[in-house]
Amino acid sequence: MRLNLKLTGNTEPVPFDHLHHLTGALHKWLGENRLHDGTSLYSFGWLEGATAQNGHLTFPRGAGWRVSFHDPEAAKALLDGILCDPTVFAGMRVFEAQEQATPQFSGCYRFLVDGPVIARREREDGSKEYLLWDDDGADAALTRVLRWKLRQAGFTDQHQEATVQFDRTYTGARSKLAHIKGIAHKGSECPVVVTGTPEAVRFAWTVGVGELTGSGFGALR
Repeated sequence: MRLNLKLTGNTEPVPFDHLHHLTGALHKWLGENRLHDGTSLYSFGWLEGATAQNGHLTFPRGAGWRVSFHDPEAAKALLDGILCDPTVFAGMRVFEAQEQATPQFSGCYRFLVDGPVIARREREDGSKEYLLWDDDGADAALTRVLRWKLRQAGFTDQHQEATVQFDRTYTGARSKLAHIKGIAHKGSECPVVVTGTPEAVRFAWTVGVGELTGSGFGALR
């Protein structure tokens, strides 16, 4: 279930690295323990409508924000939380929330991304290596994460054949560095192609692709 939220403009400066503020708003509305299940079966995009000004962002005409949940009950809980307290951060407030109809997906779909996609693999020493869109290994990393989330959501058998790959025919691909509480994460702004059962493709549209979807990376549109 996807919700399209409309926010009022900010009354305080919005820092470039503000993803943790968005995550904080979600957990405030849902309750601190609702989404702390180890696997993020939800995703949210970056705020739309920003203008850079004097080292920060401003939203003079308000902002758009997409939030998606595999569990529709979580989306309903989010709406209840917004009704109780619509504040987000920096003086921004939710003034409208609309449910977006779920598209009818086929077995293969090309998605635009609503935030950088994080693909990583583990090195021998246990550290993480970031893989960008032009690294063939990135596709395997994205596929592994999607299949893991599908299993966590109860999708087995043919659903486990789903794959994710970057669209390397896209000429505007670029890397994007974002910080969350001082930790730098490097992702790719590049469309992805998800192939699999219609249910698996729809699942990816909801939960995003790659790692850290619960922190503002890898949402799809």
